[in-house]
Amino acid sequence: MAASTDPLIVCRIIGDVLDMFVPRIAMNVYYGPKHVTNGCSIKPSIAMNPPRVTITGHSPDLYTLVMTDPDAPSPSEPAMREWVHWIVSDIPGGSNPTRGNEILPYMAPSPPIGIHRYIMVLFQQKTPLGLLEQPMSRANFNTRAFAHELGLGMPVATVYFNAQKEPVSRKHAH
Repeated sequence: MAASTDPLIVCRIIGDVLDMFVPRIAMNVYYGPKHVTNGCSIKPSIAMNPPRVTITGHSPDLYTLVMTDPDAPSPSEPAMREWVHWIVSDIPGGSNPTRGNEILPYMAPSPPIGIHRYIMVLFQQKTPLGLLEQPMSRANFNTRAFAHELGLGMPVATVYFNAQKEPVSRKHAH
């Protein structure tokens, strides 16, 4: 019964973006003071800058972090699934993405319509990846294919949040 309550399954992160996997690393993601937990809402206005991410693990191990939106441009018609927002590789275990190689610069969530899911997936690397080429386009990125191409295997951690367009009038209020 437990599987049906897993937010990653309920919200189709497992299926749309990832296959079933067993988390092996603790990854904490913060936008300002807000700790990102599966399914929480994050206002795009607080996600303008890359989140603070900490990962456990050991320093000789290296990790790749990928952030995508499988609901682009709209959850009902995700023609651009997945839209890739951020890729950082060669992150040492027990540290954070600022210690890795940013392959694709962070792009803040800006959902044009509906509630979008933003997913951060962490993979453990088998070897250093060095400088990778940027994807040709942010649209129609495929996390599974990317991981397969680089021999990353299954994810070791993931977290996702929801975001929707903020009303223009309240954008500057806190």
